[in-house]
Amino acid sequence: MHTQNLVNTQDKARLQGTVVAAYGKRFQIELTESKQRISCVTRGKKTDLACGDVVMIQLTDKHEGVVEATLPRKTLLYRSNAFKSKMLAANVTQIIIVLATQPSFYEALLNRCLIAAEAANIKALIVLNKCDLADNDSARQKLALYAALGYQVLPLSAKEDISTLKPYLQGHASILVGQSGMGKSTIINSLLPTELVRTQEVSHVLDSGKHTTTAAHLYHLNEQSQLIDSPGLQEFGLHHLSTDELEHAFIEFRPFLGKCRFNNCKHLQEPDCAITTAMAANKITPERLAIYKMLRTEISH
Repeated sequence: MHTQNLVNTQDKARLQGTVVAAYGKRFQIELTESKQRISCVTRGKKTDLACGDVVMIQLTDKHEGVVEATLPRKTLLYRSNAFKSKMLAANVTQIIIVLATQPSFYEALLNRCLIAAEAANIKALIVLNKCDLADNDSARQKLALYAALGYQVLPLSAKEDISTLKPYLQGHASILVGQSGMGKSTIINSLLPTELVRTQEVSHVLDSGKHTTTAAHLYHLNEQSQLIDSPGLQEFGLHHLSTDELEHAFIEFRPFLGKCRFNNCKHLQEPDCAITTAMAANKITPERLAIYKMLRTEISH
């Protein structure tokens, strides 16, 4: 009987919350019911938590706790190279890839983000920021290819007016990704003018002020919408994808997959390849096929 009571007491002490900031081995958890924020660590060496994860924690003090379990994820966005993987966000429904007219954006990074989104079954929105700057034609032309594929491309001048972005955020758990210097902070500050203090508080609470830029943060836009701000990306490895997942992540390849002469066609230089034929018929662009070939070689190694 005594044991039974002990178990019940422990069960009651487990509280549900969401990871709202992730700094290396320390996480800030917002409790589901009270909305109180608790600074937590994980048991042992386990640190496979991401912003957006829903977890069960046990309090060790008023404002400290230990993560005991992670609830099943609806989605997980992460990147990986040959040696390690980095989780960016859990349970997001939309990835917002922030580009800018200046400095010029890295198109390979855009493609990698789109492929990761497709593979994780997460909707993608491409935002072209700094459209108020005079010379933006070449950036807009580059993105015409992606608009033609069916991706939503939204021109934005975040410093002037953020209102056109707001309808795309409603009802979504979104993550902002992009290279440094594209204006992600401007977007966050325009959407959440009162959050600047919060970010500083969080870094202070987690005692890692020097790491503020390497942390992901989850913000509540309203009751139905959240936004995760991730650190600036310079690269986005896709080593976690299988070759099947990679080819399916190119949305324009899908009508032609399974139609090559060989079942195990790699779409590199095999004869009677349906993908190569589709490119010759202008149904797939040479640029995207070149990116596929580069990534295929990369993940095969």
